[in-house]
Amino acid sequence: MTTDFMNLEYPVKMTEHKIDMKLSSQAENILAQINTETRLGDLRKIASEIKKDHGLALELWSTGQFLHRQLAILIMDKKQLSQELIDKLDKDIKQHSEDERLQLIDWLMANQLSKDKKTISLMETWENSQSSLQRRIFWYYHGRLRWVGQTPPPNSEELLSKIETRIEKEVPEVQWAMNFTTAQIGIFEEKYRSRCIALGERTGLYKDEIVAKNCTPNYLPKYIAIQVDKLKNK
Repeated sequence: MTTDFMNLEYPVKMTEHKIDMKLSSQAENILAQINTETRLGDLRKIASEIKKDHGLALELWSTGQFLHRQLAILIMDKKQLSQELIDKLDKDIKQHSEDERLQLIDWLMANQLSKDKKTISLMETWENSQSSLQRRIFWYYHGRLRWVGQTPPPNSEELLSKIETRIEKEVPEVQWAMNFTTAQIGIFEEKYRSRCIALGERTGLYKDEIVAKNCTPNYLPKYIAIQVDKLKNK
């Protein structure tokens, strides 16, 4: 039986952070394996044993807990991710702290939304979404297309023109994704490199960011220079 938030077999009650829901014994057994010491590798191992189970994923999601939701994302059935369900996941994700919120939405994009033509088509419609998380994913997806090393899609000019106009007006979580996409365009397409660097100089975004050792800064002039140098030295 297909299970989703609109057709759950269990008693469901919405709260601020979660959906209160009677869990199956299978879900309870899985939750018993997760604690504060659990790492992403552990979640991936559990997910590899479960493989795909959309109903179970929604049970785990209903707990409202960060690690449970990360595991839930890994075992969701991407074929069942409609815009309506994504909107509900989006609303739930917004109840988390900033760090958790961004990790969850990016995790959803990388592990599910980018894996199916239908959900890719949905992401392509989110450029002007009312949801800042969905706008973030629109831009992050386009940056990742370049980052993973494939031939850059032919829309870099269009994307860059829009970023130049909008980035300073956007909320921080979307600014980051726009900045990431600009960096990837500048790194992999030399004809746009000076323009991408100039955008970073003009906006000053992340110029004063304190970066941990061995981490790449988000400030576009430095970001692009470091990554281009790495590519040259491969």
